Amino acid sequence: MLPLAVAVAAVPVLALPAVPASAASYGTPTITFSAGYLSGAVGATGDPTVAVTVAQSGAATSALTVAASASTRSAVARTGDVAVTGTGGTRTLAVAAQGVGYTDLTIKVTGLGGKTATRTLHYAASAAVRDSAASRYLTGSSDASAAVDAGGGYLLVGDDESNTLRLYDRDNSGAPVRTWDFSSALGVSKEIDIEAATRVGNTIYWTGSLGNNKDGVVKPDRQTVFATTVTGSGADTRLSLAGSYHGLRDDLVSWDSAHGNRYGFAAGSAEGQAPKQIDGFNVEGLEFAPGSTSTAYIGFRAPLTPAVTGGRALLVPVTNFSSLLNGSASHATFGEPIELDLGGLSIRDIRRNDLGQYLIVAGSWAAEDNSAPYALYRWNGQPGGRPVKLVDLPTGDYGAWEAVAEVPDLDAPGARAQLITDDGSADLYHDGTDAKDLTHPEWKKSRSTWFTLN
Repeated sequence: MLPLAVAVAAVPVLALPAVPASAASYGTPTITFSAGYLSGAVGATGDPTVAVTVAQSGAATSALTVAASASTRSAVARTGDVAVTGTGGTRTLAVAAQGVGYTDLTIKVTGLGGKTATRTLHYAASAAVRDSAASRYLTGSSDASAAVDAGGGYLLVGDDESNTLRLYDRDNSGAPVRTWDFSSALGVSKEIDIEAATRVGNTIYWTGSLGNNKDGVVKPDRQTVFATTVTGSGADTRLSLAGSYHGLRDDLVSWDSAHGNRYGFAAGSAEGQAPKQIDGFNVEGLEFAPGSTSTAYIGFRAPLTPAVTGGRALLVPVTNFSSLLNGSASHATFGEPIELDLGGLSIRDIRRNDLGQYLIVAGSWAAEDNSAPYALYRWNGQPGGRPVKLVDLPTGDYGAWEAVAEVPDLDAPGARAQLITDDGSADLYHDGTDAKDLTHPEWKKSRSTWFTLN
C-alpha cells in the first residue's frame, strides 16, 4: 500500500471552466462635454471643437466607442459631418457645417456589456465668408473691439459690450484660455465700452469710447481709461490693474471749448446726442506718437472734420497720457490736432510697430453696416504725413472691421496683418437675433482674418 501522501498527490486536479463576464459586472457608461454648445461656420478651417469625456466602471476607456447619430436638421450638419477622434477617456469632436442655422447632435457612447449612454450637443453654424481659409473665430463674445499681441501666438482682446478682457490663441478658433474683469477695482458697474488699446513694454492702455450710448444717454463708466501690467507671455499671460483715469472726456470737451469749439466736442457729447454721427463724439483709436511713451494719439470715429468733402479723420495728441494713468497728472494736456484724409472714412483702430510704421483701420462713422466701406492705410505718424491706402477690406460679410492685433514690417514682401471683426450686430445664424443677444456665449463669436498688405 502506498503512503497516504503519495496517493493524494496522484489524484488529478481538474481546472474549472472560465466564467464569462456578465453585463452586470460593468457600470453604465458616462459621457460629458467640455461645452454643451458649439459654434462653427460653413467652409471654415479649424473650427472650434468639443472634448468628449467617457468612462465606464469595470472597463478600460479604450474599449469604449463614441459616435454621432442623426441630427435634427441635416441641412445644417449630418451624422457624417461629425468626426470623433482619439482614444481613451477624452475624445475630440469636430463638426463640418453644411448650412446656416441650428441643429442638435446626439452623441452616443457604447461600453462593454452592451451598455450605452447618450447626450445632446447643441450646434450652430454661421455663413461662409470669402476669406475662410485665413479666418479664425474667437468664441465667448461677439463684440471684439480692441486687441494687442500677447506674444507666443496669443492675443488679448477687449470687448465693447462687457468689461472682460480675454486671452485667445491667435492661430486657432475657440474659447478664451483666460479672462479678467477689473470692474470692481475700477469702480464701474456698467460697460466701459472698450474701443481701443495699445501696448508699451509691459503696460497695456485701454480706453472706453468716451461717448454717449446709442440712445444719446451720458454714461460715466464709458469715460474710463485704464492700464494693465502684463506678466508672462503666450498662454501664461497674466494681467493686473496698473491705474485708471476718468476725466479724459471732460478734458477734451474743455480743451475744444477753449479753442473756439473747433470740433464741436461739447455739442457732440451733449445729453441726447448719439455718438455715431458725423458730428458726434466717439473714440475708437489709441496709439503713441513716434518715439514717445508719453504722448498718445486719440483717434476719433466721430466727428469727422469739414476740411474736405466727406471730412477728414481726427487725431488729438494727449501729451501727458501715461502720466494720467500713473497718477502723476490730474488733467490732460493736448498738442496740435492732426487731420488725416482717409477718403471720407474715420478711424476704427490705429497701431504702430517698432519701426515707427502705423497701420490705420478706416471705416464709416455711422452705425454698423456690413456694406459700408473699410480700408487699411499706412501712415508715418507725423502731423504732415499723408496716409497711403494699402488695401480695401472686403464688405458684405457679417461684422465690422474693428481691430488690428499688431503691425508687421510694412516694407517686407508678403507682409500680413491680422484684423478682427465686431460681430455684435450680426445675425450670425439667420434667425433675426443679433450676436450680442444670443443666450449661449459659446455661440457668440468674433472673426479674425489675415490680410496681405503689399
